[in-house]
Amino acid sequence: MPAATTQAELLDVHDKEWSKLSALLEAVPDDLAEAKDADETSIKDILTHRAHWIGLFFQWLAEGEAAKMPDHGVKWNALKPYNAGLRKLYADVPWTEARANLAREAQRLRDWIAAQDEATLYGGPMPGGTGWTRGRYAEAAGPSHFRSAAKYVRARLKAAR
Repeated sequence: MPAATTQAELLDVHDKEWSKLSALLEAVPDDLAEAKDADETSIKDILTHRAHWIGLFFQWLAEGEAAKMPDHGVKWNALKPYNAGLRKLYADVPWTEARANLAREAQRLRDWIAAQDEATLYGGPMPGGTGWTRGRYAEAAGPSHFRSAAKYVRARLKAAR
């Protein structure tokens, strides 16, 4: 699926992917939500991870705008240990809170996208970023993560049947 290049496309993909994930989450029983898979990951872990990354987007955005180079120890070649740390950090977050946190962050992201103009979203690279536009980073933090989370949830639901 090609990345969005306009605000309208970004809002559309955000809404589409969030709707799919939200519908799937309605079908997740509480016991399955916190059950670990072979990699010691649960559906709840996936949700806390996604909410965290939307928060990181907003941190990076603010730091880039303040002419700081964002660096929170998140390197592409070190994602597995970083994500394992997130699972520990959010281990005590209840399932209902994990769902609420992700919904809140998804809405926060949507509201931010809706408030931006085309130039802000796609007029050039995000300050402090790696060359992607703000819109592309927003898509990676939200809709792309919603899509991969939905894929994981579908697989867990199928395996539980």
